[in-house]
Amino acid sequence: MSGPILIWGAGAIGGTIGAYLVRVGEDVQFVDTAADHVAAMQRDGLTIEGPIETLTVPVQAVLPQDLSGTFSRILLCVKAHHTESASVALAPHLAAGGYVASFQNGLNEFVIGRVLGIDNVIGAFINFGADYIAPGRILYGGKGACVLGELDGRISPRVTALHAVLTSFEPDAMLTEDILGYLWGKLGYGALLFATALTDASIADVLASERHRPVLAALAREVMAVAGTKGIKPRGFNGFDPAAFGQDGTEAAIDASMSEMVVHNRRSAKSHSGIWRDLAVRKRKTEVDAQLGPILTEAAALGLAVPVMTQLIAMIHEIENGSRSLAWDNLDDLALSMAGDA
Repeated sequence: MSGPILIWGAGAIGGTIGAYLVRVGEDVQFVDTAADHVAAMQRDGLTIEGPIETLTVPVQAVLPQDLSGTFSRILLCVKAHHTESASVALAPHLAAGGYVASFQNGLNEFVIGRVLGIDNVIGAFINFGADYIAPGRILYGGKGACVLGELDGRISPRVTALHAVLTSFEPDAMLTEDILGYLWGKLGYGALLFATALTDASIADVLASERHRPVLAALAREVMAVAGTKGIKPRGFNGFDPAAFGQDGTEAAIDASMSEMVVHNRRSAKSHSGIWRDLAVRKRKTEVDAQLGPILTEAAALGLAVPVMTQLIAMIHEIENGSRSLAWDNLDDLALSMAGDA
């Protein structure tokens, strides 16, 4: 497939990837719902900054209502809870035979599939560190895993071609026959990120806390148990070792995985998660229901208890509505739910 690439969502993920594609000559059309961000990009271009490098590229950017035409290649890069509405909005712009690749966190491929047809969806797993800083400005704080795959495991011509394009951003990007394994691995790691966002501390500092390691491990074990019961074998990345949190995982393996994740996160200029930024800086709802909610649904269907996950989601809601503040003590409160952990 050829023609311009449509990037729907020009924030941390879409903005970073798109800027690199523009720099190597790809024809990229950005769409974003933030009028000030679009105006800044139209006026000054899109700036990526941070320890890796700083670059500014001129870009084509519009609001959704101002977009025209159809596209064979669409990268969806919005927050998980905006997936359905974005899929509906972009549907008229998906060319016949084209695809939408989900560059998001969670299991959003299936949400897109319900709107646009699952055969029109490519799965993607990303773990690089980036943050929206201000209109027209994105922090690219640290490299991380980037993996593409068809949901049915095929190495198709279209996903092979998209992989070739993605290597302009991340030379070590991978193709996989098991994208679901990576997506469930990210769910385990993502649950840990939500736990770190209960505090004002950095990701690395929370993961390094020996006092809170038991509750963090219990949280990851719940996610791995759901995946395992579904017959999915989660894949590891950037220090997260799913086997360490599996049925046969040992305390030593958990310590080793946590230590590797600490090292990986200390290398990044992105010290806090996007979840923390939503709660502490932007004062808005997080992706918790869209990312972690499906785990509760799957667990209930399988008859599995996930008390730590259930409590974590409830606590994030309390922070969102202002009834709970960010504090280390929140992790101690979360640990109380372990008494019911199966």
